[in-house]
Order: sequence, then C-alpha cells, then structure tokens
Amino acid sequence: MSTHTQRPVRIGIQLQPQHATYEQIRGAVRRAEDAGVDVVMNWDHFFPLSGEPDGLHFECWTMLAAWAEQTSRVEIGALVTCNSYRNPDLLADMARTVDHVSDGRLILGIGSGWFGRDYTEYGYDFGTAGSRLDDLAAAMPRIKARWAALNPAPTRDIPVMIGGGGERKTLRIVAEHATIWHSFGDVETLRHKLGVLHRHGEDVGRDTSAIEVSVAAGSLDEAPGSEVDELYAAGARLLTLSTSGPDFAMGQLDAWLAWRDAHNG
Repeated sequence: MSTHTQRPVRIGIQLQPQHATYEQIRGAVRRAEDAGVDVVMNWDHFFPLSGEPDGLHFECWTMLAAWAEQTSRVEIGALVTCNSYRNPDLLADMARTVDHVSDGRLILGIGSGWFGRDYTEYGYDFGTAGSRLDDLAAAMPRIKARWAALNPAPTRDIPVMIGGGGERKTLRIVAEHATIWHSFGDVETLRHKLGVLHRHGEDVGRDTSAIEVSVAAGSLDEAPGSEVDELYAAGARLLTLSTSGPDFAMGQLDAWLAWRDAHNG
C-alpha cells in the first residue's frame, strides 16, 4: 500500500487577508478552527490580489504569530511565503519562533514569488522566473542549516510545503526538500506532475511517495463534486479551499468536512 493511500485526508482553508479588518480575520480563524478544519493558511503578499487593488491588507508573518497564540489545534502557515522577501536565515528563525509559539503547529509554506507589484513597491529585485527559482533552491539548504543551529531548536521537523508545478526546476526542489507539495490543476495535470516529481525523486535519491500532495480545490462556495474524488484517487490528501475578506464565507465547509470524514472512515 502506498504512502498516499495510507495518509488521511485533511482540509485546509486559505483565508486571503484582503479587504477585511483584522477583527474579521480573527473571527474567520476562530470559525475555521471551531468547525474542525485541519490547516488554516494566509498568503504572503502586500496588496490585494483581487478586487480593489489598494484595499485593506495585512502582512503574513506577524499575522501567523498572532494566529499561533489564538489557536490551539489547527496547523497554520502561509500558502505560500515568498522566498524573495526575507533573508533565508531570518525566515528560518521566524518560522522556528512561530513553531514554538504554536507548540509545534507551523507549516513553512514557501515558493519563489510572482506578484510584480509586491517587488516593485517594496524594493525587491524581481529578476526572472528562473532566477527566483534558483534563489529558492539556494535558500532551502540555508533554512535547514539555520534550523539545525538555532537555540532552542524547532519543536519538530518543521513541515515544508512548496508550491508550484514547474517541471524542470520547481518539482526538483520539491523532490529534494518538500514535506508537502501544493499543486494546481485538474486530475490529468496532477497525474502528469506526479510522474515528473517521481522521476526527480529518483534522480535525487528520495521516495516522493512520502510527500503529502496538496491541491487547490476551489472555494468554499461549492461542495465537493466528482472531480474531487478523482483528485483523491490520484493521490491528493490535503484539499485546500480559499475564501476572501471581508466576509470569509464558508457556506460549504460542512460538506467538505463530511467528505473528509467519509474518506477517513
């Protein structure tokens, strides 16, 4: 039996921290944890990605530290942190700190970055998609080395979620470093990318079936349909749903949690 088959299904929610007061964000986190969600995530941007471009927005990691104190059961993290925005050793220390504040519930979600306005307005070098991926590849060993050097050490081997599906660079980084791979697309895309990931795993000497497969499964406005069963059959075990401020609607959350519980027996 494969690791994918044995691993339980989890439901994650990305609370997009845009167009909302912090009071509204705090309330959404409370609702998600109380409902029984497994993972609650934000994102790492400086401006809204949809709606009014200059609408209300809050920063990722200071928010995660607050969530670490507010919550007691859910895992928390960013979907995903932009590697470009922080020195990798500093990011490792931030993650270790939130890991301790949360009593070991942090997931370090990380990617290479893509939103040009973040870079331009905050003074980061945008570079190219390739150079940003090269920077991510160089950052991962530094992050792990810093974790090994910190006192106190992290409370656990902090799970690393890497997002993206680029076949030449991104999936190789996933094969080398990820605990969780966050993916996008339909079931045919997922099956193809898993094949590419497996080949990278062979190249780097790692069994990629040990990597938890996360998929962006849509919004909380829609109940799970047959395509979600197909994603499950292909190996997806962390289903991530998104909802945005100001209301953070979760109308179909009970249906998703029931779907999870049915598959977990």
